[in-house]
Amino acid sequence: MNERIQWVLNHVNRLSLNGRVSFDDMFYVVHIDEKWYYMTRLSQKYYLLRGEQEPHRTCKSKRFITKIMFMGAVARPIIPGDGEVSFDGKIGIFPFSCVVPAKRSSKNRDKGTLETRAIERITKAVIKACMIEKVIPAIKAKWPERRGRKIFIQQDNARPHISPNDPDFRAAATSDGWDMELICQPPNSPDHNILDLGLFRSIQTLQHEKAPKSVVELVNAVVRSDEEVTPVILNHTWLTLQTCMNEILKNKGNNNYKIPHMGKKRLARLNQLPTTIEPDANSMSDALRLVNQYHLSQMFG
Repeated sequence: MNERIQWVLNHVNRLSLNGRVSFDDMFYVVHIDEKWYYMTRLSQKYYLLRGEQEPHRTCKSKRFITKIMFMGAVARPIIPGDGEVSFDGKIGIFPFSCVVPAKRSSKNRDKGTLETRAIERITKAVIKACMIEKVIPAIKAKWPERRGRKIFIQQDNARPHISPNDPDFRAAATSDGWDMELICQPPNSPDHNILDLGLFRSIQTLQHEKAPKSVVELVNAVVRSDEEVTPVILNHTWLTLQTCMNEILKNKGNNNYKIPHMGKKRLARLNQLPTTIEPDANSMSDALRLVNQYHLSQMFG
């Protein structure tokens, strides 16, 4: 709980131009996370016309539905006042898959035919390769400002994730004049990550509408679904993240709260949607006092 409070306070901007405290705009942060995407749900609802044939789905076992893990990387979109999107915030969504030759012939393909298969064992080496070979190059290619402010890549504390001090990652993240730093969000805090907070769920909903029937179709469906999520919805999710941070301050670091709603679509129609949220002043004062008490107890036992 103390780590959550400290994390939120580190994202508070105390040098606001109007003299008021607000959260950082977070335009310099990239969130990454992983999620399994399944070929199909266990149950699916269809609306059929009279006389239309019911869809038929088959698999070897409903307990072992084909799945692929993806790593998503996303930043905050840049949408000026005129509404023209200058940066959509989508760094990419990368499947953990490989292309291997078939070991034996079947009715569907001959032996030796190249097949796309899921990497089912996601190790630290696999995560590291994806970060260095896919995520970092994608950031360099899509980032709106060349070699500007330091970029923070935020990950959770999953066991396969690499250390922020990994020498290979540091070399790739600081090459060509770039400055990227890997940071870890507080433990057991999924609401601190944009992907867990809503983006993955939006992608999954769109992906199931496409009804893929093979691994290649599943990969394409997830990638297309990621492209269909609008920058406006993505920007709204970043504001939801800040409202969650405010709730953490109110609950003294506890994540037992309901995600608040602020009517972002209505505010956007009225051209009143803020860029940042102001934290509750009383809650922030209480949080600062709790953090100071915690540090004193650690120093003097």
